[in-house]
Amino acid sequence: MANHKSAEKRARQTIKRTERNRFYRTRVKNITKAVREAVESKDLDAATQALKTANESFHSFVSRGFLKKQTASRKVSRLAKLVNSLKTAV
Repeated sequence: MANHKSAEKRARQTIKRTERNRFYRTRVKNITKAVREAVESKDLDAATQALKTANESFHSFVSRGFLKKQTASRKVSRLAKLVNSLKTAV
């Protein structure tokens, strides 16, 4: 355990950040999973709506400093590719 006042504060901050990061990591996974499941079920409307939600959410995570801009763009791009493959298949 921490012995100095500054080390105790650091420990508290680490706990807070860990909780916050876990929340956002879980959100990213769940949002991605929703898009993939909609594509697997071949539901174009649900997939498009889930992609829109993913785009908005990931870019809001960028503004909050959780994701880098490039990372969010890459994730959205890959999900959009999946949804577009569904459009060409239908």
